[in-house]
Amino acid sequence: MRIVVTVKYVPDINADRRFDGCRVDRDPSVGTLNELDENALEAALRIFDGLPDDEREGSEVVALTMAPAEGDVALRKAFQMGVDRGVRVTDDALAGSDYFGTAAALAAAVRRLEAEAPVDLVITGMAALDGLGSVVPALLAAELGRPALTLAKKVDLDGGTLSITRETDEAAETLTALLPAVLSVADTANTPRMPNFKLIMAARTKQVEAWSAADLGLDASAVGDTGARTEALSAAARPPRPEVELVADKGAGGTALAEYLIRNELV
Repeated sequence: MRIVVTVKYVPDINADRRFDGCRVDRDPSVGTLNELDENALEAALRIFDGLPDDEREGSEVVALTMAPAEGDVALRKAFQMGVDRGVRVTDDALAGSDYFGTAAALAAAVRRLEAEAPVDLVITGMAALDGLGSVVPALLAAELGRPALTLAKKVDLDGGTLSITRETDEAAETLTALLPAVLSVADTANTPRMPNFKLIMAARTKQVEAWSAADLGLDASAVGDTGARTEALSAAARPPRPEVELVADKGAGGTALAEYLIRNELV
């Protein structure tokens, strides 16, 4: 069983967000592993932990990211959780890639891994907290020509059959597909494990493999700014919050509240 987990290096959600032109300023001092990808890593490690002993030989969990060298921060966190191998796709030609370019690059990396041995399952988080597009799992499945089982709250693997349960506003759905497949897990699917001291120390010296666009046979015109199907025309800092308006209720508080809601078109 070989599982690839896509992870992303994103700005810390608690840090101030800034733009470099129309791109997010990815300051390496405040970058981190996308929190929702921890659920994907946990799902992969639970599947690996549940394998019979005779199936573990030759099995591995690979963390895959598309990022500059600073993206190793995300891979180090994946190593701390118990991942066997880390791969970073790095190339100046990839800068400015949109969702489609990102999916194309990740799919090319999965295909290179498959040249070594079959990849049974690709697992992603439900979204990246810097963009919240939530479309890369489906686009990645389309690039690889595999079924996509998305937003799983519960994951079951029986031999070569993958089943998930996901919740919609109206009902709970059960989806099933044969491996190989692409799976995305919701943030309610599990509770990511805490790294132990041994894994934390081992993660510091584990080697990260860096692959370029040329290594993956990527057409530079299909990725990066050149291949992007969307364009950011402008970006601006979030406006400051207005001063808080305090109203002392001396019997007319309800009227003041109603006037505020009407004035701000909130009703």
